[in-house]
Amino acid sequence: MLETHTPLLNFDQLRERVLAIDPVQYAQTRNFVDGAVTGLSPYIARGVISTKWVYDTLVLAGHSPRSMEKLIQELAWRDYWQLRWEAKPGAIDPQGASLEENERGGLPSAVYLAETGISALDAGITHLYRSGRMHNHVRMYVASVACNVAQCNWLAPAQWLYYHLLDADWGSNALSWQWVCGAVNGKKYYANQENINYYTRSVQAATFLDRAYEDFPTMPIPAVLQETVSPVLTTVLPDVEPFTEVVQAPCFIYNFYNVDPQWHQNEQGVRLLLLEPSVFEAYPVHEQTIAWLVALAQFLIPSIRVVVAEFYEIAPLLQGPVYYKAHPLNQYKGIEEARNYLCDVRGFYPSFFAYWKRAKKQLIP
Repeated sequence: MLETHTPLLNFDQLRERVLAIDPVQYAQTRNFVDGAVTGLSPYIARGVISTKWVYDTLVLAGHSPRSMEKLIQELAWRDYWQLRWEAKPGAIDPQGASLEENERGGLPSAVYLAETGISALDAGITHLYRSGRMHNHVRMYVASVACNVAQCNWLAPAQWLYYHLLDADWGSNALSWQWVCGAVNGKKYYANQENINYYTRSVQAATFLDRAYEDFPTMPIPAVLQETVSPVLTTVLPDVEPFTEVVQAPCFIYNFYNVDPQWHQNEQGVRLLLLEPSVFEAYPVHEQTIAWLVALAQFLIPSIRVVVAEFYEIAPLLQGPVYYKAHPLNQYKGIEEARNYLCDVRGFYPSFFAYWKRAKKQLIP
């Protein structure tokens, strides 16, 4: 049973959490597993708050953009992945992924079982299963081991991690895996045992990662990583009454990526948390992630109704205007409203730093 350890916070409590951020300490320690991370990722992933809202809240509190450049840059990474997904959705479509030369399918069994022998990685995977959380640096280490050391294609490992993450975000997750394995920038990311020890406060030697960086590209697959598994990932959706009523009023469609309580909050209408089975068949997540999503939506938006159906099934019942936020997985018809990005930079950029070069001019004047 997943223990999320993630409270249900309202907007005022989230603002307090943002105002408690020390941008300098964040920049100095964020890469360490015990560093000053914000804990906001599940709320950003579920669309409760946006990257721009975090930025604006800190600026209004008196922080200069220059003093929190690293924090802004990390927020920008999330926007960049989302924009890249919007521009080229086929690049991370699970149906479109194929094995490259010398790649293997599946996930290393040792990663799945948290038995790699790398203590910090095994602890991080165990923590993931228990809490739905994994530190960003540990995610990179696990991805490097699964894709670059075990030579597995990125897709199955990315789906496995996405399934268990409370802050599941397919764009950010899948494209980060592609970045690690070199599919985004052409350069594979490796972390050796010394690096892992330093950032995870661990002390370990004589592992298959205890080597110089120049040795990684030619090393054989370690014996512990030879066996692979294809995890069965399925989503259990809530058992709710079918939605059958005709709605004449405006309808606001919320979903896995949008439970923003301030969205049209002062307008009358019907609010539906739409969970489409087809979406979760293609992008499965743990049932406890769904349980947390539903609890969060009902906590923040008391009038919301949970609907398990495809949009096309309920569309004939929605006689009034239908509003929804843009997202690559939304196949709705109605009035689409833009996501709230950090800045006005849009379109496809081949690298983050090409995007950041333009975004930085607006965000750190």
